[in-house]
Amino acid sequence: MDRHKPAPKYLNLLQIKLPPGGIASVAHRISGVLMFLAVPLVAWLFALSLQSEQGFHAVRAQLASLPGRLLMLVLVWALSHHLLAGIRHLLLDMEIGLEKSRARASAWVVNVGALLVTALYLWASL
Repeated sequence: MDRHKPAPKYLNLLQIKLPPGGIASVAHRISGVLMFLAVPLVAWLFALSLQSEQGFHAVRAQLASLPGRLLMLVLVWALSHHLLAGIRHLLLDMEIGLEKSRARASAWVVNVGALLVTALYLWASL
């Protein structure tokens, strides 16, 4: 009978070193959840902005506040990461970039690219 090592009872997720592809995969899921959860808020803000001129100015004021800017920053990251990771997954599904070195490089492009897009948004909004 095989003697398997028992599963750990305590797993510290902060000590696990994921490869770039693992980080891209986990972040792809997180970005999808964040965008899904933001849909009602974005729909409400959009509807409020279309109701009247006062509603439009109220939405602009909310988005110009610190919490609004942080929300927009998170959503820009989520959208850019989800888009880039989705394109990467589509390419992998078409068997493009399956080699270990190319898969690792494309994961780095996704992870760093989303941060660059977010930084560009932050720079443009200042």
